Amino acid sequence: MNRTITITGVGQASVKPDQIVITLALETIDTDYEKTMQLAATAITAMNEAVHSIGFGEKDLKTTHFHIDTHYENYRDKNNDYKRRFVGYKCQHNLKLAFAYDTAHLSKVLTALAKTKIYPEITIAFTVKDQTAVSEQLLLYATENARQKATILARAAGAELGELLTIDYSWKDIYFHSPTHYQRDSRVMMEAAMPEIEPEDITVQDSVSFVWGIR
Repeated sequence: MNRTITITGVGQASVKPDQIVITLALETIDTDYEKTMQLAATAITAMNEAVHSIGFGEKDLKTTHFHIDTHYENYRDKNNDYKRRFVGYKCQHNLKLAFAYDTAHLSKVLTALAKTKIYPEITIAFTVKDQTAVSEQLLLYATENARQKATILARAAGAELGELLTIDYSWKDIYFHSPTHYQRDSRVMMEAAMPEIEPEDITVQDSVSFVWGIR
């Protein structure tokens, strides 16, 4: 009977954020469909002009989500019964702007956006641009970790590590975002300069399973 040992190796890494990603959530609503679309187009144009004014290219502000649908609200009529009524056509448009980590540049972006008077919902994330390189490094670490554990366990059992028989890896999403949360009300962004901040490092991990023969 062939003897085997199955080990799951874990690779971990801690990296400093080198990219800032700003997400802008725009929402417009009106009882007239064409007016809703016109309002949405005006808001998008204002966002594009704002980022272009501080040096970004025409394709730097990217759409990540666009949706338009009818919107209703619940209410009670004079008999206290629940009813639904049409509120309007609601358009939701999310945009993303990514650039190299620089808090001074971030401050310029936020100020430019505030000047539009559109006031989108803003989310700021600190992440890593070359995520593929980090993912590959995690797999190398996981492989080294598995081999080290397998060698130790085989030796402890009075055996030797033999031929590598199988590798089992299931692709998974890795969350490349710093746990640091930065929130700022878009309506007051022009009132004060942005303070210098140092986001936490991004800690990520991945795992791979190996089966070796032992002799």
